[in-house]
Amino acid sequence: QVHFVESGGGPVQPGGSLRLSCVASGFTFSNFAMTWYRQAPGKERELVAGIRKDSDEIKYADSVKGRFNISRDNAKSAVYLTMNSLKPEDTAVYYCNAGWAIPVYYWGQGTQVTVAS
Repeated sequence: QVHFVESGGGPVQPGGSLRLSCVASGFTFSNFAMTWYRQAPGKERELVAGIRKDSDEIKYADSVKGRFNISRDNAKSAVYLTMNSLKPEDTAVYYCNAGWAIPVYYWGQGTQVTVAS
């Protein structure tokens, strides 16, 4: 059974930083691209960042380019999202999933990020 366990969220002031972690299980992690998504209240879930299985290609939503960095550790079946210069509009629940263009598996519980002064 596939599981995603996201962590690292919390309250942060504008301009601050957070590092999210996602540990995956139940599938061969190193065979899949991994992606981070987020969903703000009243909005659809959107892709934030993606990383290929060998980390040789990375993509970001325009809204986070230059501020967020995605990385992965295949030995730990983990993917990370380092978020800098956070803005109130980054407030959302953040999720990880496998796949490059579309999510492959069911969602985990996500981790809440709240950016407010």
